Amino acid sequence: MFLFKRLLITISINSLLFLLLIIGIQNSLNKKTVNLLINKTIELPIGFIAGSSFLAGSLLGGILTSINLKDN
Repeated sequence: MFLFKRLLITISINSLLFLLLIIGIQNSLNKKTVNLLINKTIELPIGFIAGSSFLAGSLLGGILTSINLKDN
């Protein structure tokens, strides 16, 4: 139960932050493309690229921490 609650909190907080990121980035004019290994993405606002990278790390860190706490 503790693991489920911790995962639910992690996912809900990161989802809320992602929603705020989407709302806050509406009028951004600075756009860049991201070079992936195979091709390029469409032009995305720089703040969205940095914010989504931060949120992906936060989500992954929260999930891995929750799973690691279960083992102890």
